Amino acid sequence: SNISIWWNFGSMLLACLMIQIITGFFLAIHYTANINLAFSSIIHISRDVPYGWIMQNTHAIGASLFFICIYIHIARGIYYGSYLCKEVWLSG
Repeated sequence: SNISIWWNFGSMLLACLMIQIITGFFLAIHYTANINLAFSSIIHISRDVPYGWIMQNTHAIGASLFFICIYIHIARGIYYGSYLCKEVWLSG
């Protein structure tokens, strides 16, 4: 059987994606897209928003972890040849 620890990365991808969506939503609430105020809004998030600096760091680290997990998830599929099985594609 090729069920091993490598199969956990699909679940970790979902967890990383949910963290990205949640922290991104809360960061977007306080962000201003105006070119003159963009840096000021980042400083505002870091200094004035409660736990804003934690949300920024979590969002940044979550993005890195997401890409690490997706590369490992793809590598596992290539290593085990899962791309040849129709059932794997149908299950997501």
